[in-house]
Amino acid sequence: MQCKLKNLTTNEETTKKELLAVLQEEARKLGLNDIIRSSLHLHRDAVYVQAGYREEFVRAYVNGFLIRIKEVKEDKNHYTGSVNKDDLNTALELLEEQEKLVETMKDTEPAFFRIYMIMSLYTTFIREEPIHQVGTPFPGGFQVKKDKIGFICPVKKNNEDNPLAVCPFCIARQDEEV
Repeated sequence: MQCKLKNLTTNEETTKKELLAVLQEEARKLGLNDIIRSSLHLHRDAVYVQAGYREEFVRAYVNGFLIRIKEVKEDKNHYTGSVNKDDLNTALELLEEQEKLVETMKDTEPAFFRIYMIMSLYTTFIREEPIHQVGTPFPGGFQVKKDKIGFICPVKKNNEDNPLAVCPFCIARQDEEV
């Protein structure tokens, strides 16, 4: 997938339509077993999340990533415009580093990372939405919101140094009230 995406950035212009076509091709390769394994992976990882927030965490990730992969597969909207190639290259470089890191970790689910990559690129560059959907809860009662200017996230700043976070290319800005 990375190779096809990198090839897009060598074009003079990369359209949303072209990017969506690659993301849809990759999403269609994911089957029900991939979704199930990814869901089990999320549930296993949830043991490290504080107990009071665990159920919301799982629900947010299952809805935000696993169920929405169907949205990518079936998206027939006609998106216009180009993708900022510099921003896309930055995102692809970050995802490539994350993929290498994930490959060295025990108990990882490759399908989950593929879904994570597809959804992160789709929401950011096609839908122009934050990677975590509006309303996604975070510990402390905080959540991703939309205001008059755009989208705000309560944890973006806290994840600046997290090598597995996609916050650096997410369009949401830090919620300054948090």
